[in-house]
Amino acid sequence: EIKKRLIGTGFIGGKSVGMLLARNILHKDTTFDWSAELEIHDSFYIGSDIFYSYMVQNGWWKLLMVQKTDEGYFEVARELKSKMLHGVFPDEVKEQFQLMLEYFGQSPIIVRSSSLLEDAFGNAFAGKYESYFCVNQGTPEERYRHFEEAVRKIFASTMNEDALTYRLQRGMAQQDEQMALLVQRVSGSHRNTYFFPDLAGVGLSYNTFVWQKGMDPKAGMLRIVFGLGTRAVNRVENDYPRIVALDAPLTKPYAKQEDIKRFSQSEVDILNLQDNNFQTLPVTDLLTDSFETHLDMIATRDIAASEYLQSLGKPAKDAWILTFDELLENTAFAQTMSNMLRKLEQVYRYPVDIEFTVNFNAQGKTQINLLQCRPFQTKGHYSRVELPEKISKSKILLQQEANFMGGSIYQAISRIIYIDPKGYAGLSLSEKHEVARLTGKLNKQIGRREVMPTILLGPGRWGTTTPAMGVPVKFSEINNITAIGEIAYQDGSLIPDLSFGTHFFQDMVEMDIFYMAIYPEKSDVLFNTAWMKKQPNILTDLMPDDARFENIVHVYDVRAKDLRLLSDIVTQKMICFLGK
Repeated sequence: EIKKRLIGTGFIGGKSVGMLLARNILHKDTTFDWSAELEIHDSFYIGSDIFYSYMVQNGWWKLLMVQKTDEGYFEVARELKSKMLHGVFPDEVKEQFQLMLEYFGQSPIIVRSSSLLEDAFGNAFAGKYESYFCVNQGTPEERYRHFEEAVRKIFASTMNEDALTYRLQRGMAQQDEQMALLVQRVSGSHRNTYFFPDLAGVGLSYNTFVWQKGMDPKAGMLRIVFGLGTRAVNRVENDYPRIVALDAPLTKPYAKQEDIKRFSQSEVDILNLQDNNFQTLPVTDLLTDSFETHLDMIATRDIAASEYLQSLGKPAKDAWILTFDELLENTAFAQTMSNMLRKLEQVYRYPVDIEFTVNFNAQGKTQINLLQCRPFQTKGHYSRVELPEKISKSKILLQQEANFMGGSIYQAISRIIYIDPKGYAGLSLSEKHEVARLTGKLNKQIGRREVMPTILLGPGRWGTTTPAMGVPVKFSEINNITAIGEIAYQDGSLIPDLSFGTHFFQDMVEMDIFYMAIYPEKSDVLFNTAWMKKQPNILTDLMPDDARFENIVHVYDVRAKDLRLLSDIVTQKMICFLGK
């Protein structure tokens, strides 16, 4: 099958291998009829040798060799990346590209990175390389031009600073990294001038972030969205995919009824066939009967919104909230996904992370397209840690049940970096960005985590691109942190959100960073900020040029306090307390 669909020669890369291996595992499973559940994939593979042919054809081989040296690793990469965006392909490669595009016609396709090192055990490369949708409309010449542009961009992404840093941190800087590509027909259907699947998502066979006592981490979890899966794999601001614990699919990670709408998906990613581009639209534009979106399965009527419209004298109109409740409660979908994840984990002998789309067939039954499967890096999640029973309340810095990720931990802490939520909320936009850069400088100053284990605490979402939602750090600005806490600050609408399955999430897991979502107003949470504020703030000693932020950014040296962070995955309890 691969040989018939292979363009060029060489390897097909980690992403392609993972997808094919996972499908093969399921098709060989005699305990379940997967052929009735799985959508057939339609893929081509661009061999890794094409990448080197591209480099040679354009006269960049010597430059590539210089880039592999210590001196040229980052410096030459910037020059190479710029050149790779404008190269030409050999004629024989162009011919094969054109034949493939003739086969797909005007069906939308996605061009995905599938490098040699990608998606291997221990190396997910999540979000480090690019993937691009080609809406694939227009003349054959226009379609070819868009496709070739996508290939160039993905080849050039091998020189991205994030990817190079990732390789360096994992001792892979000198390993041969060639970029193969996976080209797939986009799963979905036409709805007027739009194209998108009914839903898409990410699945993890081990739920590292159970939010309620009694949930079984080994049951796995999903993060699902309406439309294209880009909103499931990327951390999206002001929007919330549906999180599903597969042993309790209807249980939501928030308690109040009014939060159902607040924490639901509000925008959807689609391909616009008329405009020939990728677009993001309000879900309200598509949650209507005219788009055949199986509303009864994916959405719940928003009665309050409908009544409000009527009270304003506006025409009666059904309003909907994306909950996926009917799909999860009254179909076999959740059980099928649970079976899939369990089987893949069983054969891999390791937790797995998948990407998928779902479409309803003519009979209203779900058809699952398994797009990706890779080992999911979990460290120390299965062990037990005995938490001390009787500790004086004055000695406790933080105590809570659930709302943490990182399994069982017993860790001595040397330093705390605390961004005051109220103070941060009052900063200007530019000052919030300055706080993010300051966090990065403090992170760099830590050096090795094992020498200076540090807890980083701050309001809302770490790694956000919207400063009003949290601190807009890049992952490289927190990668030396041992444990990270997102603090809910209601007055500033700063709410924690560990976006399961996203690239930011994957980076945290791979770097073994312990995560805590802290809700100080909850009755079962003890968060002792009063103790912290009595400690000397050493920010000005470490960063004298940033002294103006000393009322916002607090750095505490706690080496003499015997501060310890403990969590137990089985009882779902965690505590951070002073030994002295």
